Amino acid sequence: MATRLVQINMKARDDSALGRFWAEALGWGVDSEGPGVTNLEPVGFAYPDPTAVCIDIIARPEPKTVKNRVHLDLATTSTAHQAELVSRLKDLGATLADVGQGDVPWMVMADPEGNEFCVLEPRPIYQDTGPIAAVVVDCTDPRGMARFWGEAMDWTVHEVTDGHATMRSAKGVGPYLEFLRTPDTKSVWNRVHLDIRPYPGDDLAAEEARLRSLGATDPGIDQSAISWTVLADPEGNEFCLLTPC
Repeated sequence: MATRLVQINMKARDDSALGRFWAEALGWGVDSEGPGVTNLEPVGFAYPDPTAVCIDIIARPEPKTVKNRVHLDLATTSTAHQAELVSRLKDLGATLADVGQGDVPWMVMADPEGNEFCVLEPRPIYQDTGPIAAVVVDCTDPRGMARFWGEAMDWTVHEVTDGHATMRSAKGVGPYLEFLRTPDTKSVWNRVHLDIRPYPGDDLAAEEARLRSLGATDPGIDQSAISWTVLADPEGNEFCLLTPC
């Protein structure tokens, strides 16, 4: 059994407006599976496919209070492309953000609801990822996170150090999943989290049990009204285990 990262889940006060921003930012299409839910994926995309990690934006009234522990890094192909993308994102409603990054070659920005993201300088490693270079998770122990997620999913671990760990689909396509060591610790429910999905024919209960044996825990919420399972990784980051597809 195995899972794979299929989408990220992002909370928003106005899911439709934030969905329009990210659709324009990424050049993706917009759909909705119901009120308060905006779904984003590449135009012509056949979900699920490792060439992209999709985005589900869910309406929630709670305000953002702390820096997100999960964010997107956007890829660029040249310094001119980076400057053009930053300018276009500003026109769409993004702002520059200071998270203590100092003098770095990438640009830290925030979307219209304050969710941090980075517009990277051109890097050869991300030349074939699509508009999203990486989904980045802040953590205190990248090695431990790589061990857990490397067994939780069938993605390939590419690099592990004390400060950083990197994974990508075993098919060598789509964005990377990265774990970045940071000094701060998790303090509130994550407004952005990972959604993983088993393969067709897999047993959801058995997959949940396997993830718990690897170190996943129960976040302590009522799950009686949902068809998926909410768990937390070894550093307490919530994630959803969706039904096989």
